[in-house]
Amino acid sequence: MAQSNSLKLKFEPVRFLAFGSIAVGYTGVGSYLTQPARMVIIQNITDVVLMFSVNGIEDNFPLAPNAHMILDIATNKTQDQGFYMGTGDRLYVKQMVGAPTTGAVYFSTIYGI
Repeated sequence: MAQSNSLKLKFEPVRFLAFGSIAVGYTGVGSYLTQPARMVIIQNITDVVLMFSVNGIEDNFPLAPNAHMILDIATNKTQDQGFYMGTGDRLYVKQMVGAPTTGAVYFSTIYGI
């Protein structure tokens, strides 16, 4: 029997940016979020260290080549608790040391209903 405060796991379509589109300045990885993300998965499947931002202005975190980051923000909270990556937010990426020559950046988001 499911609890009344349980949520159903849903994914937004994966967002990605191919290596040739990753520039010196910040570029958005796919579209803006349409749902508040409770969990995010960021994958740098390129051959260089990249810098990421959540506002396209400030450097927030680097990610090594062929590495990933999983942020379990609010999966264990009820619908109206916790903090989220909000609807309308976007992930941005830029070159940090050099230009990637292969791969892409992938951004997956999970929300609950």
